[in-house]
Amino acid sequence: MQINLETIRKKANIKTDPPGKFGTIAGVFTPDVLTILGVIMYLRLGWMVGNAGFAGAVAIILLAKTVTICTGLSMASLTTNIKIGAGGAYSIVSKSLGLEAGGSIGIPLYIAQTLSAALYIIGFTEGWLRIFPGHPPLFVSTLVCMIILVISYISVSFAIRIQYVIMVIIALSLMSVAFMPTAPDADFILIGEFQDAGFWEIFAVFFPAVTGIMAGANMSGDLKDPRSSIPVGTLSAIGVTFVIYVGLAYLLTQRISLAELRENQMAMVDYALSSPLVTAGILAATFSSALGSMVGAPRILQALSAEKSVPYNDIFSKKTARNEPRNATIFTAVIIEIAILTGNLNTLASLLTMFFLITYGTLNSIVFAQQSMHMLSFRPTFKIPQFVSLLGAISCVGIMFLIDFFFSVIAVAVVIILYIHLARKGLQSEWGDIRGGMLLVTAEKISRIADKFPRHQISWKPDLLIPIDNPKVWGASLLLIRDITCPSGSIFAFTIKKHNLEETEKELKELLLPFDEHKIISASAVIEGDTFLRGAKLVIQTLKSGTLRPNTLFLTFGEDEGNDPKIRQLIKIAARYGMGAILVRHHPQMAFGFQQKVNLWLRDKSPNWNLAMLIALRLQLNWEGNLNLITVASEDKEKKRMHRFLEYLNDQARLPFMTEFHVLIGEFNECLKTAPRADVNIFGMSNVVELDMMRRIAESTNTSCLFVADSGGENAFA
Repeated sequence: MQINLETIRKKANIKTDPPGKFGTIAGVFTPDVLTILGVIMYLRLGWMVGNAGFAGAVAIILLAKTVTICTGLSMASLTTNIKIGAGGAYSIVSKSLGLEAGGSIGIPLYIAQTLSAALYIIGFTEGWLRIFPGHPPLFVSTLVCMIILVISYISVSFAIRIQYVIMVIIALSLMSVAFMPTAPDADFILIGEFQDAGFWEIFAVFFPAVTGIMAGANMSGDLKDPRSSIPVGTLSAIGVTFVIYVGLAYLLTQRISLAELRENQMAMVDYALSSPLVTAGILAATFSSALGSMVGAPRILQALSAEKSVPYNDIFSKKTARNEPRNATIFTAVIIEIAILTGNLNTLASLLTMFFLITYGTLNSIVFAQQSMHMLSFRPTFKIPQFVSLLGAISCVGIMFLIDFFFSVIAVAVVIILYIHLARKGLQSEWGDIRGGMLLVTAEKISRIADKFPRHQISWKPDLLIPIDNPKVWGASLLLIRDITCPSGSIFAFTIKKHNLEETEKELKELLLPFDEHKIISASAVIEGDTFLRGAKLVIQTLKSGTLRPNTLFLTFGEDEGNDPKIRQLIKIAARYGMGAILVRHHPQMAFGFQQKVNLWLRDKSPNWNLAMLIALRLQLNWEGNLNLITVASEDKEKKRMHRFLEYLNDQARLPFMTEFHVLIGEFNECLKTAPRADVNIFGMSNVVELDMMRRIAESTNTSCLFVADSGGENAFA
């Protein structure tokens, strides 16, 4: 039987985008090359060589290209693993780390692409003024912006056709530079003196020259086969332009003096075989780069708007029947015009560097993370070594902070703030992402490391194991459990059932739902079994081998003595497997009163009070109430010694300043009735679980009571 792909899509209700229009050369290679060979090459490469010399210039080019090569390889790996949508890098990040991360990176990327257009238009204006020095610079820039807007507004196909003509003009201009005559004062110098700026300042100005690798990726929604075209087109563009940049650096160093290159930013024009041809190349390259950014940036904005990541998304998400984001294009043109008013090429270039480095670092980090996790879902047809993505990520972060530490911190802070803002919006995507897998793998690795270290009493926290007979009628202890575990404890609840497992599982999850609102870690399980005791024993045995295992059994008991043997057996099993126990007796009318006063009963000869003291302290903190330490002395002459005993415990356990001490004289049962009034009384539990006596104690105190047994893993003095 033949399987029809379209039939599968319809049955699975999978949405498909309309097919793109462009292939590898038109959609990726040409935009990338024309954006890379732009304003920086013509107007700042000579200045860079004049300051750094040939070797210094090559070092800067190599470093910049290392970042883009690693990023290009990472992007190639990612695009051959997922079905990339519109928005290029934004789509990649969103489908890997979720819409929040995609938006927090996509918004700065959109701004960077928009400012790139302003940068290239300013470069075009500098070239134009070379020919017509009397023309007003702002008028020229604004006019170019309007022309580019019109071209972009008409159709991206029209823009692509224009770029072929521009490619020919740039090629002719480069040939004119290649055959330039050697100046009389030219002297090949390997290392320059960096007179105008330091290494990293020059790098920051030059780096936008190599960021054109995103021009093709931004067209992902208009490509016939982005999975194939983006890797091939991007890597080819990186290789070709690397050769061109190094070749130009060599020619400029050999044929023009470094002083002339530093002082005359139009030296490449003045010394070329045909100055008009190079001037035409400048105008063509800068115009083309601006056009590429004008075409790409609105598509990022449209993709962001389609997922409701930006304001006015209903306006900017609209497309024409020919897939043109015209509203986003008009808005982008307005932003470009505002940026042009600054008119400072170097300032814009440095600003763009930060935004692009953040984007590139994120792409490399995504690949490295997925390579490290060894997830089956990461099966790119274009595989790269793990060190490539790691080198790319580290290089991006390191270079950012070497260029400008202060602005790097601000840039990272902006991304974090955007992520938090978008996370609060509760964005929903139609695809999954790797965040859960990343966190799970990280948690597994950390847990394996944690298992190598001994469990020390100083790190103890209440992790409760709660057997539940019937979730429908089990709820009286929820507030108490919350106050014991909040804010750092955890809960694992289970029940044993023979029938109606799915219904019981739903009831159990609903019972624990309030704990999620208080950010308390909770988990639950319904165990299929014949007897509750056998199933509970199985749960305790199973959890004992886990890293995140419960340390305290939580039980309740009432008037019905029929469950007493079961309770005793459960406590015995818990003790056998190194767990403490909390046994709760609820007062039917008083419950936990005003949740203010806690009575903790202690015996000086009993070591079984560590867990009781820790639980009492946690309740006092969460209730913001008062803690009473109570002990009983058989004779009046023992009172002073017992008081010192309580003072010692208070000092060693670092209890709250307002803790009160009470030494009651007489028989224990009589003292229960004369003890200070409290909302809960906490007692230690002996090795023999005397439930009848516990009932009498609860009746005498006329409060809810907790009976607590240590496991040996707690220490109130730690």
